[in-house]
Amino acid sequence: MTADIKNRTIGRRKRASARVRLERGTGKITVNGMEFAQYFTYAELQDIVLQPLKLLGKEKAYDLSTKVAGGGKKGQATAICLGVARALVKEDETVKKTLKSVGLLTRDPRIKERKKFGLKKARRAPQWSKR
Repeated sequence: MTADIKNRTIGRRKRASARVRLERGTGKITVNGMEFAQYFTYAELQDIVLQPLKLLGKEKAYDLSTKVAGGGKKGQATAICLGVARALVKEDETVKKTLKSVGLLTRDPRIKERKKFGLKKARRAPQWSKR
């Protein structure tokens, strides 16, 4: 039971938050109770999620179960990627250097800028008219 709890991590990106559970297995991946390929239909998003596993050559060594909420599909995929990378480091500390050198352990801090009063959006001012 403790091995299961040890491999639970959280990944975030913009408004997306992913809870990742990593277990030794056969490579089965579920996202919000759905099949991985069914949830992320674009190959680009699937590659983002699998990036840490492919880098280490462990695509078929682990089963992933994730719950993701908020944001868009790309933000969710990137959040899962960070969660998977963190879980792999928890599993084996020796892979940290490899994942960090590629930038998979760094949370992307960019978020949406808030709207300011007097403006239409964060920076967009009302249209100016001379007369």
